Amino acid sequence: MGSFINGGVLLLLLTLVTLATISASPATALPEKPAGAGGQINSNSVLVALLDSHYTELAELVEKALLLHTLEDAVGAHNVTIFAPRNEALERDLDPEFKRFLLEPGNLKSLQTLILFHVVPARIASHSWPSSRHRTLANDHLHLSTDKGSVKKVDLAAVVHPDAVVRPDGVIHGIERLLVPRSVQEDFNRRRSLAAISAVLPTGAPEVDPRTHRLKKPASPAPAGSPPALPIYDAMAPGPAIAPAPAPGPGSGKHHFDGHSQVKDFIQTLLLYGGYNEMADILVNLTSLATEMGRLVSEGYVLTVLAPNDEAMGRLTAEQLSEPGAPEQIMYYHLIPEYQTEESMYNAVRRFGRIRYDTLRIPHKVVAREADGSVKFGQAEGSAYLFDPDIYTDGRISVQGIDNVLFPPDEEPPASARLPRKPLTQQPKPRRGKLMEVACQMLGAFGQSSRFTTCQ
Repeated sequence: MGSFINGGVLLLLLTLVTLATISASPATALPEKPAGAGGQINSNSVLVALLDSHYTELAELVEKALLLHTLEDAVGAHNVTIFAPRNEALERDLDPEFKRFLLEPGNLKSLQTLILFHVVPARIASHSWPSSRHRTLANDHLHLSTDKGSVKKVDLAAVVHPDAVVRPDGVIHGIERLLVPRSVQEDFNRRRSLAAISAVLPTGAPEVDPRTHRLKKPASPAPAGSPPALPIYDAMAPGPAIAPAPAPGPGSGKHHFDGHSQVKDFIQTLLLYGGYNEMADILVNLTSLATEMGRLVSEGYVLTVLAPNDEAMGRLTAEQLSEPGAPEQIMYYHLIPEYQTEESMYNAVRRFGRIRYDTLRIPHKVVAREADGSVKFGQAEGSAYLFDPDIYTDGRISVQGIDNVLFPPDEEPPASARLPRKPLTQQPKPRRGKLMEVACQMLGAFGQSSRFTTCQ
């Protein structure tokens, strides 16, 4: 009897505990979903469609702005509408300086604000286009409207591809241009103003010319297209053993000539002309001469290029090219800081016989002379004929094809080693003047020349 009662009490206690656990399980075993937490993004999401769509420039900016997680949360919480600028608007039509500003690591916040300004946390279909303001994920507003021609607009940008991508959790509309919020535009203007101010020296501060290492004097303004004031050797960048030529920048040059385009054009002409691929390859890939030549031409200097053909370049040995800076030094010797055509050089050598042209390989010069109805450069076995005249002439750069690679002449040996020594016992015979020779001839006629030692 006692054991039955004890068993009944134990069974009752177990039942009560079980009921209490069941009643408490909904609150403890299933925690509430935190507010704002996004759901699982599936393959049919509008965000996945954006990354796989033809709006590649916008998708690339989204990844660079590190906004994938933020957009996943937004898509998981509610439907979204994305206004996607076409690729041309971000690739060609966008100001390069503004694009460079957006991609700088220090301006990540501005890039994120710009991207989120194109996303509205609501579904806006083209068939129910409202005329109202909508808040974006950047906590700013976009004004949607329709003009008289039934063209849908987002602020000042027209919708060129309505409903370009439609998904259950959102829609993408293609627009013609990038939408820039006021805050990002102000950040860009502020950064550009600071950069301009920091580049200005205080009034009265001494300024040293990095080329001549002398104090700069205020120069009178020169008219556009006037020749440069500095010699070309002072304007050249440091040699290859010191530093490479500086890359072109937005503030370099006098902006009278687009030297970089002209150098690119003449190298392209070499390739199309045929037979000068090695020369073009050295200029573009093995040296920084193309950049330096473009900068010099932009500053108003002129150049004549003596271009060896492929057959001549093929005769160069590995030993001649193995030393550091050897390709640069070879090419420097083929650059003349003058503008010469085949006609001008031929007329000069016909008139003066031999012409010594300065080269950019200081202090060596190249000798030109007339030979076989053409111009011949160099001396002896290292000479080269001008046989492809005026390959490229644009008033700034002249390219003349030659059939050999030119090298500066070797240093001449000293005079003591070049002239043979005469024996010390041999006395030099005194040289008679013209008057003495006539007198000796007259004395010889009378048989009296033997009486003068100077006539013997």
